Amino acid sequence: MSDNGRSNTDAGNPHVLAHSPKDNVAVAVIEGLKANTKAFGVITENDSTFEVHVKHDIPIGHKVALTDLKAGDTAIKYGQDIGKIIKDVAKGEHVHVHNTKTKRW
Repeated sequence: MSDNGRSNTDAGNPHVLAHSPKDNVAVAVIEGLKANTKAFGVITENDSTFEVHVKHDIPIGHKVALTDLKAGDTAIKYGQDIGKIIKDVAKGEHVHVHNTKTKRW
């Protein structure tokens, strides 16, 4: 590991992807994204980059909060509403079925 918590072997490869600058969640795109990692992210719509300090282990394909989210907030992915936050989520925490729910039912 380097001093910033990122593995030297994955330098330049994103840990997480967001699709739009509007997104408040990003998706883990590597296996084994561990808590206390300074994750490197890319916004695919404009190729801009960001970092987020991951506070929980995030399984591949699962989401991480890019901002503090409060119960009742809307989760935004692909620049679109993907559901409602049902439990407060801090920036860097795991976003999944335990704290997010579809608005469809």
